[in-house]
Amino acid sequence: MRPRKKDRHLPACMYQKHGAYYLVRNGKWERLGTDLQEVLMIYAKRMAAGTQGGMPDLIDRAFKHHCKLKKLSQNTVAQYEIAAERLKTIFAEFEPRQVLPKHVAAVKMELAGTPNMCNRILSFLRVVFGYALEWQEVDSNPCTGISRHAEGRRDRYITDAEFGALLNAASPYIRAILEMCYLTGQRIGDVIAIRLADISDEGVSFVQEKTGAKLIVAMTPDLQAVIDRAKALPRKVRTLTLFCSRTGKPVSYETVKEAFQALREKTGIHDVKIHDIRAKSLTDADREGKNAQTLGGHADARMTARYLRGRLPKIAQAPTMPSRIG
Repeated sequence: MRPRKKDRHLPACMYQKHGAYYLVRNGKWERLGTDLQEVLMIYAKRMAAGTQGGMPDLIDRAFKHHCKLKKLSQNTVAQYEIAAERLKTIFAEFEPRQVLPKHVAAVKMELAGTPNMCNRILSFLRVVFGYALEWQEVDSNPCTGISRHAEGRRDRYITDAEFGALLNAASPYIRAILEMCYLTGQRIGDVIAIRLADISDEGVSFVQEKTGAKLIVAMTPDLQAVIDRAKALPRKVRTLTLFCSRTGKPVSYETVKEAFQALREKTGIHDVKIHDIRAKSLTDADREGKNAQTLGGHADARMTARYLRGRLPKIAQAPTMPSRIG
């Protein structure tokens, strides 16, 4: 919001025009009167009514508006829900205008022990106040100037032996999903959303939920074999997706995540995450000389590098012994 050039003695969202005072919100001008003292009392009542419920109310409204306005992935919505609940607890006694940069900085310090989660919470809080500023419920965004925590890059690479152990311990249903994740290099949510109509002789078509990127993963004998095994699993005749439950409903992300956690316990491979399968896929593709950036659906090579950097040891060449020695 740009600073006032005139009427600086008036509170936020109030303007004087033709001898009268107006409350301006969402582009609408509401006439309050001509006597400044009476107008200020009316203004206070209007603003109090507009912020009823305080920060928890603003957070709920911003969350619903943002989810409706943006096409967010299921995982992003889940993260925002967690962030919203944490913020409603933290700012339960605050009105939006009472939240200052120092309060946001205090949240950052308090949650420093979990930097990744803290950054998600700060990002969502920035979104919340972005809408509050647009709705003229605050004069500035208190998140401005508050930097994020530095996040360490995950460097875990699933070896072929580990991946084989996980697959061998899995049910045929979960194994097919994990193999499809590896062979296509796609995120879990995009894999379980594969429709039968997305599969052709050319390959498997994807529109990535997170980025909107469109790509086709070319058909290979390995990929065709996994698809055939997935189709052979018990399913309803009218099922539209490749992976589904016995009742014909699409499999959920939580179902796959819980199954993978069970596999970690069963195999004793505790330090891997389900997202590491995508990293293994892109890393192995890059090692084989294939285009990992295209497979990952990344517009920026730097994003692909986040999956590849440090996952495999670099082979260093030692110098040749000088002939004059010995």
